[in-house]
Amino acid sequence: MSADFLTIDSPADVALAARALHDGRVVATAFGNIYAIVAEPSATAVRRVNLAKGRPAGQIGSVTAAADGIPALFDWTEVARRLDVPRLAALLVALARTGPIGFRGPAAPHLPEHLTQVDAGVRTAQVITPGTACPSNALFAQATAALGRDHLYVTSANRSRHATGAAEEPAHWRAAELEVDLRHMPDLTVIAHRDEEAARNAYPRHLPMSVTLVSFHDPGTGPSPMLTVERHGSLHLSDVRRIAAPLGFTVTPGRAAAQRLPVRAYARAQAPA
Repeated sequence: MSADFLTIDSPADVALAARALHDGRVVATAFGNIYAIVAEPSATAVRRVNLAKGRPAGQIGSVTAAADGIPALFDWTEVARRLDVPRLAALLVALARTGPIGFRGPAAPHLPEHLTQVDAGVRTAQVITPGTACPSNALFAQATAALGRDHLYVTSANRSRHATGAAEEPAHWRAAELEVDLRHMPDLTVIAHRDEEAARNAYPRHLPMSVTLVSFHDPGTGPSPMLTVERHGSLHLSDVRRIAAPLGFTVTPGRAAAQRLPVRAYARAQAPA
């Protein structure tokens, strides 16, 4: 990895990246087997990153936190109206242990409007985690503590399809190309995987793409609670079903998940299988 980048497995570099977030900089960080963009979670930061990516300025943001802080981002009182809380909590832990994953459910009351959206009559938050084993959890823990918050804003590490005109703009899994793609962001700090191939190999059930998104705010009224895969990304739908079934959950793909997301291909190499 280039010496120009911080590396995620260096405690000193993690401290520098956490400080950058505290100071209002945007950080592109190693995130499971790919990269993600994180920033402090103000409306101003979300708007600034949206515009830099070429998204609509008011697009709702997603949130992240260290793995042990994920439960605090959901309204478990609201969840309990719909689902068995211990079983759902066990499922979220099991999915996060596999690697990067996303969840959408009833939003904790303290999350702001620019990081939540109403769906099926429920105020929801989209929470994205790199998985429990990723060293970026240390970065998120330090940054949230420094900011006095329990969450950060997170988005995919790429330019938006709204800016490029492509049908889909996959997330980056190489730091060097990510930096080129986002070189117009003057305050960008990159904290990279030391060995990107090893990072991808660490998640054998995940492709290097944006995470699969599992929602649980609208479980339906069938014989077993139904979870929805809203986005079919890095973890295959069949794996989500395999993990959810022993806990009594049915998993169905949403309309947007009918086709799996693509992996970014680079000119100098074929995308990994």
